[in-house]
Amino acid sequence: MAVFCSHSPEETLLWAEEYAKSLRGGDVVLLDGPMGAGKTVLAKGIARGLGIGAEVTSPTYAYLNSYEGRLFHFDCYRVTSERQAVELGFLDYFDAGGICLVEWSENIKGLLPENVKRVAISGSGDEIREIRS
Repeated sequence: MAVFCSHSPEETLLWAEEYAKSLRGGDVVLLDGPMGAGKTVLAKGIARGLGIGAEVTSPTYAYLNSYEGRLFHFDCYRVTSERQAVELGFLDYFDAGGICLVEWSENIKGLLPENVKRVAISGSGDEIREIRS
């Protein structure tokens, strides 16, 4: 497991942009970390690394944002059950050929594919972030 210490959102963006180069269509990446750790910043950097020009925003209230059919960003914080995730159509995206980024994956753990990647980020506020991949 690789560890990177980020001292700013800009460093996190750059790290995520590089990390994106290791991803392939069909990859499911779990973004772990507390509220305010920078999971959406990671998603922005990954999108930039994939050449996606759209503005990446947190899908907290939408549950899922799709970018060019190549990147799917899930936020499962408000998902109350795996059944709800199925009803929202989440499973369709795991096989759509794009890259899936999943925040708060513990809320849908029984639905996740077996081979997932994980990026864990610790820290919040003005703290230095430790990113593990």
